[in-house]
Amino acid sequence: MNKKIQVQLSVMMFLEFFIWGSWYVTMGIYLPNSLEASDPEIAMAYSTQSWGAIIAPFIIGLIADRYFNAERILGVLHLIGAILMVQLAYATSFDGFYPYILGYMILYMPTLALVNSVSFNQMDNPAKQFSFVRVFGTAGWIVAGLAISYFFHWDSMEGLTKGYLRNTFLMTAVASGILGIFSFTLPKTPPSITGNRKIRIADIIGLEALKLLKDRNFLVFFLASVFICIPLAFYYQHAGQFLGEIGVSNPAGKMTIGQISEILFMLLLPYFFKRFGFKNTMIVAMLAWTVRYLCFAYGSAGEFSFLLLLGIALHGICYDFFFVSGQIYTDSKAGPKYKSAAQGLITLATYGVGMLMGFWIAGRITDYFTLEDVSHNWEMIWMFPAAFALGVSVLFAFLFKNETIAYKS
Repeated sequence: MNKKIQVQLSVMMFLEFFIWGSWYVTMGIYLPNSLEASDPEIAMAYSTQSWGAIIAPFIIGLIADRYFNAERILGVLHLIGAILMVQLAYATSFDGFYPYILGYMILYMPTLALVNSVSFNQMDNPAKQFSFVRVFGTAGWIVAGLAISYFFHWDSMEGLTKGYLRNTFLMTAVASGILGIFSFTLPKTPPSITGNRKIRIADIIGLEALKLLKDRNFLVFFLASVFICIPLAFYYQHAGQFLGEIGVSNPAGKMTIGQISEILFMLLLPYFFKRFGFKNTMIVAMLAWTVRYLCFAYGSAGEFSFLLLLGIALHGICYDFFFVSGQIYTDSKAGPKYKSAAQGLITLATYGVGMLMGFWIAGRITDYFTLEDVSHNWEMIWMFPAAFALGVSVLFAFLFKNETIAYKS
């Protein structure tokens, strides 16, 4: 892979995650403040991510892998996404907002696989080269959050009062339009399936990997992966709303601490994984979820604000140690024959089914603890995902039998 292509792929990754980070974190603040959305409605909006994750394999498997170059589909999806983002910016009610966010996420989620396909197709050694490209995606998310808080001040108290967070959707529209056009300049990534090979739904969603569930350890890991997504949904859906509601300044900017910690703990993961093994790495990750939500429960915008920052900073352990370790474990258990199917099945089960349940549960619990002044009893709300994550970690510790798994990049 030459330098020109590396730069192209890095710009692509930067824009891909700048687009997601530009609106996703602050949507939970925007909806109740600007569109007077209820907590179940906020849950509906965030659950579009799960619907997109469920539908994405069909778009990739039925269209991208068979008929069109990946970079061209990427361009078309982002250009349409730019139009939908403009519609979101000018929606005046949640009923007018929801159809556009649903349509947008159905189109956006497949692009996460498409940017990987475009990248891998140009790399002669993906294990070594991909991380240097993918890190620009994390940088894009960080830059988006910092821009919202510290450059534009859209999430300030004045910004919330005047509805400036609407501009996040317009910023996303501009970035999406740029990436849409830029995509057509990317190196060609032709369809991976040629000829008249029969399309099988089982292949698309990884059903062939279901036979791996006969392995007790893999079954325990699979169920833990699904259920840990329930507390994860609380973070994605309500962390920004929580910080904004209790008066934390620049919530979008402070949430980028989570992405910075992702980079740091990704560097530490190989050492920890090799030193303590897969099982202990997973248990530490799940316990970190519990600690994070306890920090949120007892933190405040004043004297105990350090607890909030600590809770956000734990994102690197929560995400990297669990999901990246899980991908490595899945890869080792599946072997070459079922590797792709197994990863597809895990993604569908976690970001699809698990997160869908999590968003719904988080919305209902948050709604239940809504106070008369429309604020929330956040201490009680955060106790639920803390207890749930603790329960999953305890069950995993008792039911998963230790086994040696080699760390692979």
